[in-house]
Amino acid sequence: MPPQQKLNEFERGRAVAWFQDGVPKQEVARRLHVSISVIVRLIQRFTATGRVQERRRPGRPKKTTPREDRLIERLALKTRTASSSIIRRQLRVATNTSISQQTIRNRLHGFNLRSRRPAVRPRLTPAHRATRRAFCRRHMRWTRQQWSQVLFSDESRFTLNHNDDRLRVWRRQGERYIDATVQEKVAFGGDSVMVWGAFSLHHRTPLFHVQGNLTGLRYRDEILRPLAVPTLQQMGPQAVYQDDNARPHRARVVNDFLQQSGVNRMEWPACSPDLNPIENLWDELDRKVRSNHPPPRDVQHLYQMLQAKWQALPQMIFTTLVNSMRTRCVEWQNSQGGYTHY
Repeated sequence: MPPQQKLNEFERGRAVAWFQDGVPKQEVARRLHVSISVIVRLIQRFTATGRVQERRRPGRPKKTTPREDRLIERLALKTRTASSSIIRRQLRVATNTSISQQTIRNRLHGFNLRSRRPAVRPRLTPAHRATRRAFCRRHMRWTRQQWSQVLFSDESRFTLNHNDDRLRVWRRQGERYIDATVQEKVAFGGDSVMVWGAFSLHHRTPLFHVQGNLTGLRYRDEILRPLAVPTLQQMGPQAVYQDDNARPHRARVVNDFLQQSGVNRMEWPACSPDLNPIENLWDELDRKVRSNHPPPRDVQHLYQMLQAKWQALPQMIFTTLVNSMRTRCVEWQNSQGGYTHY
């Protein structure tokens, strides 16, 4: 085994202590399994400075000035989607400095700027933001007891073939296209199942399989009348029903039915899935299904698995989601009706 060429701080301290105790340099080198030159330089440095730490090496001089570094940062912040090659060209035009794309990335890393995938959110117009702010002002001081009276509902689609762009694989150079490192995708996820569900702090409805297009009539006759309204009646007279602004939900027949049934309906701001906690519940349900082995064979098996996983979700998840509503409203208000991390 060849001798090592570097010592850590503890080993350097031991070497100096042995040398001061009269141990020869050759013996110190043998004990630490390093070459004699390492010990000689260490003793010389300790004799001259009284320290065992190595002097900081300046390294290769930077090719950019601090002013050019700040310009690189401003160019990246001005156009967040600009690639390193675009910033490189802009820098060359502005300062006549030619550097590599890797240097551009290194300078941006020094400013804690790293290339990441953008978060995907619905488009928000000024009217959407104003509506979201107004909703938060009305509900920001709601108590846990008030939120526990809300029945959150929504539909979601689950596919047999899950195209997850977050998946990563370990591979060597030249192994990009071997079977073990290729993720196969099916257009639009292949066959799928759309389900409707609703939950509150202490209640949850069964999952309903939505087959075909959901119209206002079907929403009233197949979901509201047999599932949502009975659950609201179990929750008591203070129960509030929440659904989004999808066309079937806002059909005239639906509005008339809810009014005749005496259902308190929450006015929901458009383009606001980040406020609805059931979206987080759908994500949790999807993770439970994807982690199941073996995976679902067909659409019917997928629906059966969704039903089983839905009923098996622990109550703690529902409690946490309902308790998060006040925090969601505060974050909405702080972002002026803009995007949140939910």
